Amino acid sequence: MIFNPHYDLVGLHAFLGASKYHWINYDEDKLKLTYMRHLAVEKGTKLHDFAKTCIELKQKLPKSKKTLNMYVNDAIGFRMIPEQVLYYSNNCFGTADSILFDDRTNFLRIHDLKTGETPAHMEQLMIYAALFCLEYAKKPTDLSGIELRIYQNDQIIVHNPEPEEIQEIMNKIVIFSNEIDRIRTGAYYE
Repeated sequence: MIFNPHYDLVGLHAFLGASKYHWINYDEDKLKLTYMRHLAVEKGTKLHDFAKTCIELKQKLPKSKKTLNMYVNDAIGFRMIPEQVLYYSNNCFGTADSILFDDRTNFLRIHDLKTGETPAHMEQLMIYAALFCLEYAKKPTDLSGIELRIYQNDQIIVHNPEPEEIQEIMNKIVIFSNEIDRIRTGAYYE
C-alpha cells in the first residue's frame, strides 16, 4: 500500500487527534467548552503577536482602560523590549512579554499580558526577574528596584518584590537545573 503523504499536515496536531485522546469521552457540551478554550489560546497568541508588533513599531493604541491598550501603550512609554527570551540553562528559560533594564538607574521592569480568564500569578514574573539576574549577572540587592506588572481583565496588578524573594528563586533555579543535569547524565544514579 502507498500511503497518502499529507505534506501540509506534517508536524501539526488535530484538535480531535489521537494524541489528545481525552475528547473521545466528551459529550457535546464538554467538546464546545474545550474547543472554546482552544480558540481563546489561539486568540491570545495572536494578541501577543499584535502587541509585539505595536511595541516594536512604537504604534500606540487609543488611550483606554482596555487590557491590550494599556499594556501596549505602557510598554511603548517605558521603552520596553517585547518578547525577550531570558535564559539560564536549557532546563530553565522563558520569554518575558516585555522587559526593560535601565542601566542608569539600575531598575528592572517586567510586564505580562494576560488575555485569558484564568487569574494570573506574579510568580511567573518573579521567575523572569530571577532569570534576568542570572543571565546578566545582576544581584537583586544591587538593583534600585523591580516593578512587575500583570495586565489582565482591564486591570493592572503591580508588585515590587523584595530582593530576597528574587534571590531565593535564583538559588532554586541553579540547584534544580544542576539536579536535572545530573539526572539527565545518569550521575544521579551513580
